[in-house]
Amino acid sequence: MDFEPWMLLVFPLFFGMGWLAARIDIKELLTESSALPRSYFEGLNFLLNEQQDQAIEAFIEVVKVDPQTIELHFALGSLFRRRGEVDRAIRMHLNLVERADLDEERKQQALFELAQDYLKAGILDRAEDALHRLRGTPYEKQADEFLLELYQKEKDWLKAIDISQRLAALTGQSYGRFAAFFFCELAAAELARQQTEAAIVHLEQALVADAKNVRASMMLGDIALAAGNTTDAITTWKKIEQQDAEYLPLVAARLLLAYQQLGEEEAGVKLLRGWLQQYPSLDLMNVLFDAVVAREGAEAAYQLVRDELRRNPSLLGLEKLLEAQLLSYHGERRTDIELVKHLIHDRTRTLGMYRCSHCGFKARQFYWHCPACHSWDTYRPRRTEETGVLP
Repeated sequence: MDFEPWMLLVFPLFFGMGWLAARIDIKELLTESSALPRSYFEGLNFLLNEQQDQAIEAFIEVVKVDPQTIELHFALGSLFRRRGEVDRAIRMHLNLVERADLDEERKQQALFELAQDYLKAGILDRAEDALHRLRGTPYEKQADEFLLELYQKEKDWLKAIDISQRLAALTGQSYGRFAAFFFCELAAAELARQQTEAAIVHLEQALVADAKNVRASMMLGDIALAAGNTTDAITTWKKIEQQDAEYLPLVAARLLLAYQQLGEEEAGVKLLRGWLQQYPSLDLMNVLFDAVVAREGAEAAYQLVRDELRRNPSLLGLEKLLEAQLLSYHGERRTDIELVKHLIHDRTRTLGMYRCSHCGFKARQFYWHCPACHSWDTYRPRRTEETGVLP
């Protein structure tokens, strides 16, 4: 391409246009900056210096001076809620909801924030109303998730089931696992009122919602046993092996009791031995240990624990082995074994607990619903030493 003299004129022209654009941008920036209240910059300065309280007060002054600072309203409201100043958060968001000059999208956002304020404050009836008003908005799914949490707090299981079904339809995801536990809660309430038939209906609904819900099968077995239908109880509990064999230790003791009532304890012990071989478990071993001690004596119980300890070494298993030895020994040797067992017990106290896989909360008893984080089915029926999660 040949060089043309007129091209010399192009470069100064481009330079001039760039200089002019920069001047305009700077002028606009200065104009916008001068329009902002001084408190705004003070607030930013406080934030940069990690002086959060002073920053909040400065931004509040900005809001007073310029009510049009919508984003700042939202930011302050959320900050108040996180700091536990829920009353101030409610006032901030309620003001936005009631503003006539606010567009619908912003009002929906403010209503969603207000609902969270009410939840944090424990004003559940107002929270429920606000969340229902978000139906048909972009916040519908999140609102229903909060409603699901709210109804669980209130133990309104029928509404919780309804919301879980709505969420399933809305998201295409399965909420059957949660609905099954809600049906179990309804069944437990009916059993407390001695309404057995109604409880059975709810438990059957639980299994429709989630065919693998072990809790429903356990409760149905308990109902059958209480009614004298021992064979039905055994049949129901044995189905848990197909649902989730890891939960078999939870029914081992009651299943053995059912076999004893039928006069078939030997068959029950044989069944538990088979399960222990196939699904090793400290809890299952403990139930079987007691049964073997009663039926076959201390030596047979010792052999049981020793064989299991060789297959699955653990401190809890070792403690059980020492317990088995104590059944046979007397005198000075017994004292020595008791000393060793005591030393091991000091170490195993934290190993024999159940642990929530969601929040890590540990408990000596098994929970379907974590008392700490309120998650469902986050406890596995295995002791912490078995799961490999040690303190």
